[in-house]
Amino acid sequence: MADKLHFSLVSPARELFSGKVDHVIAPGTEGEFGVLAHHAPFMTTLKNGIVRVLEGDTVKMRIYVRGGFADVTPAGLTILAEDARNLTDAKAEDVDAEIEAVRLKLLALDAGDTKHFALQEQVAYLEGIRAALAN
Repeated sequence: MADKLHFSLVSPARELFSGKVDHVIAPGTEGEFGVLAHHAPFMTTLKNGIVRVLEGDTVKMRIYVRGGFADVTPAGLTILAEDARNLTDAKAEDVDAEIEAVRLKLLALDAGDTKHFALQEQVAYLEGIRAALAN
């Protein structure tokens, strides 16, 4: 039996996953990367995208992350995401409703309001989730 990688994914809201897996593929800002047990230590930033958790060659879980950091140590891989959503639990119609609600908030803002950028980033994140659900 091959060694397992300890993987943990945490967002400010909660821990989405912690356990032993075979392989994790994550969206690094310098490109997608994979981590197996006994990987060389490194730290990198993440871009918005899908973290795939594999058992053997089978993707067992897909989690959409909004940026963050990945830290590989001898103890395993920890991802600290700005926001994250398990795609298994997400429903396209719910995400569409969230996108519409954020767009309405954007329309209600004054032109110089400092909240524009944060709300635009939220729309981009939600649209990324919506696109991931379609694939």
